[in-house]
Amino acid sequence: MKLTGAEIVVECLKEQGVDTVFGYPGGTILNIYDALYKHSDEIHHVLTSHEQGASHAADGYARATGKVGVCLATSGPGATNLVTGIATAQMDSVPMVAITANVAVNLLGRDTFQEVDIAGVVMPITKHSFIVKDVTKLADTIRRAFYIAKEGRPGPVLVDITKDVTAAETEYTPVKPEKVLPRVDTIKESDIDRAIEMIEKSERPYIFVGGGVTISGASEELMEFAEKVDAPVADTLMGKGAFPGEHERYTGMVGMHGTKTSNLGITKSDLLITIGARFSDRVTGNTKRFARDAKILHIDVDAAEINKNILTDASIVGDAKEVLKRLNERLSQQDHHEWVAEIEAMKERHPLTYNPELLTGPYVIETLYRLTKGDAIVTTDVGQHQMWAAQFYKYKAPRTFITSGGLGTMGYGLGAAMGAKMGRPDVPVFNIAGDGCFRMNMNEIASAVRNNIPVIEIVINNHVLGMVRQWQTLFYGKRYSNTILQDKTDFVKVAEAMGAKGIRVTKKEEVEPAIKEAMAAGEPVVIDVQIDCDDKVFPMVAPGGAIEEAFNQEDLDAKQA
Repeated sequence: MKLTGAEIVVECLKEQGVDTVFGYPGGTILNIYDALYKHSDEIHHVLTSHEQGASHAADGYARATGKVGVCLATSGPGATNLVTGIATAQMDSVPMVAITANVAVNLLGRDTFQEVDIAGVVMPITKHSFIVKDVTKLADTIRRAFYIAKEGRPGPVLVDITKDVTAAETEYTPVKPEKVLPRVDTIKESDIDRAIEMIEKSERPYIFVGGGVTISGASEELMEFAEKVDAPVADTLMGKGAFPGEHERYTGMVGMHGTKTSNLGITKSDLLITIGARFSDRVTGNTKRFARDAKILHIDVDAAEINKNILTDASIVGDAKEVLKRLNERLSQQDHHEWVAEIEAMKERHPLTYNPELLTGPYVIETLYRLTKGDAIVTTDVGQHQMWAAQFYKYKAPRTFITSGGLGTMGYGLGAAMGAKMGRPDVPVFNIAGDGCFRMNMNEIASAVRNNIPVIEIVINNHVLGMVRQWQTLFYGKRYSNTILQDKTDFVKVAEAMGAKGIRVTKKEEVEPAIKEAMAAGEPVVIDVQIDCDDKVFPMVAPGGAIEEAFNQEDLDAKQA
């Protein structure tokens, strides 16, 4: 049958099982929006307040569901407003397809109104980018974009379509999507043999988990593996929920704001088994001193990550789920009861703590965990509140903690929360934000109201850029250059002005009633929680320091004394 390019876009989305898209219309993409109008009963379009919100929403949808997230934008500034969201998805390996429209082919390269070479702009921050100038190639390009986004290590793909292509007609034949199989052809039996040998010789093994375990759906295999190896388990920010946060083997996050137990335990280990993590600088600290007495076994789907940041002693390249299946089949039961007991004793000595007398970010997060029983999706923005959300909420399952780990994007969380709620409407969704981050994306509260998306925004409001201020306090002689936000903005009034419910919390005893009220509201809610401007995230590793040098306030006080 003959269809226009715009109709082909919609039919290809339906082919791929897309039921929700996020976007913002404009001149060059009008043909696609007109086609969407005719299929609004099949594909739900969520209109955001800003294109960046659309890209973050598509990202949150993808992380919460495991499906490909889709966002749409017009040419020029519409397309460039997606860039931060695309880069965020790229850094955290999120499958996303961004569809933009551009000026007609005969107007390309002429500085036409709202013309930008968006395919060129995003080339370094996507798995692939396309520009479609021929309507006969449109369907296959979109299909390829979805396949690339999902295959191997996932990531964002951009498809830019000229406006004349969206109007032109060509024959369209429906095609069943190509099945994406896990990457297993790179798994070598000799690498499995070497890994088994290293595990069986180890006396102090530690398992270190990243986001790759969640992406491959390998949580069950990881649990079996941890039991067989008889080892403690730590994670990265992106690995949260891949191994249950309530489990006795779990020791918490590793790195700059990781637990002392994870940091000291990994330093003391003789074998670090790293699965689906990329050894980011926030995890390793001083790379020369990271796990220096341990052999490193690295399992990752992306061969480019092997020996990129940390030199390994052995590696297995391939899908984490399949690799762990093969290891579990071959591995005999190990016994490291003395080592596990030593780590348990460390956990007793080095718990995460905060002042129980005051209204603090950790208290809010712990109360949220208690009230939701861990059965919620938590998204975050970036800063102190993000670290508290990672430390004090125990994530029981994968795809329940959604945050910008690699890029550290302020303004990410609210859009991501909307996307997550659209993807999993049966689960309560909370975004934990700081007041600095909320200023960057508060316009999306209006989107949540307009689209009837009942997300709950908890603003940990300390009237400063908290994490930057923490660094200024510790490393810059308390010179608070442009980090104080003591203005007259009233977040409760802002929420109400946008049609949401606003609740202010200034006392500890108000936290629980506020969260309960928000959960019962069935509409978008903003909870403005006022905390002290000098609350800090501990433990902390100083920049350039080794992870075993993690310190907290007690360590600082002792050093001063």
